[in-house]
Amino acid sequence: MERPELPLQQLHAFVVLAEELHFGHAAARLGIAQPPLSQQIRRLEDKVGHALFSREPGRVTLTPAGRELLPAARRALTDLADGLEAARAVGSGRAGRLRIGFAASLALTVLPGLLRTFRQQFPDVHLDIHEMTTAPQIAALHDKIIDVGLLREPPTDETELGFKTVLSEPFVAVLPSTHPLAAQRAVHVAQLAESPFVLLPRAVGPHLYDQITGLCTAAGFTPQVAQHAVEWQTVCALVGTGLGISLAPASIRHIRLKGVTFRRIEPSAARTRVAVAWRRNDQSPLVAQLLAMAGQGLRGQG
Repeated sequence: MERPELPLQQLHAFVVLAEELHFGHAAARLGIAQPPLSQQIRRLEDKVGHALFSREPGRVTLTPAGRELLPAARRALTDLADGLEAARAVGSGRAGRLRIGFAASLALTVLPGLLRTFRQQFPDVHLDIHEMTTAPQIAALHDKIIDVGLLREPPTDETELGFKTVLSEPFVAVLPSTHPLAAQRAVHVAQLAESPFVLLPRAVGPHLYDQITGLCTAAGFTPQVAQHAVEWQTVCALVGTGLGISLAPASIRHIRLKGVTFRRIEPSAARTRVAVAWRRNDQSPLVAQLLAMAGQGLRGQG
């Protein structure tokens, strides 16, 4: 069945007249003359096919058809007003949904403060958080599964994605507490040459993996990897069992596990970067809000 077109101006005039039940008062409230108001009501009645008001000298009342239409007309006007406000909120970045990917280790550094600040400033934005390592984040950004990523050591050969460094931190040696090097205040990377390593698989974070193995290469050896683990929490747990040692971002020290010791390394110049990532062609104001907040609030931490 064909739906009748009911101009909002006519619905608004109808609702105001239904509330005032006086053409003069309703016209004044609408800011128009009485004849145009009467014309709008007549056009609406023509579309409905029935009179909406009973007009008697000195008295205007709603007909049964008018009483039936009034709640629907009010809902339509309210829904439109709500929709316009929601559209303005989303368009200005004050509301909507933002999907964020993050590396689990960032929960030990920048992530809690960033999310807390963002929620405080934009309470009507729904944050959809996805825990994933760097390589899956890159894929999820390309596939539009997430809108923003927080990751370690972004790739350098990306053209469709943008990256902004928001934090850099040094590396530490992760040792079993019973390891002889645990008694030292600092460990030279070359001293780790004889120990087996526990590392994240290269596939989940190629650039971070290469950076860690590059530290070993620069110290004159190739690390012998005894075990891989996808999360740093698991890496530390395996180190605690005596399965091997590791090199990790310094924030991993916040993982408190019995039997695990963290020591700063020499040389100490090497640092790992944390970056926020996004699609360069994404025009979302929510993405722009988060990027601005990440750049202003997180730079220099660590």
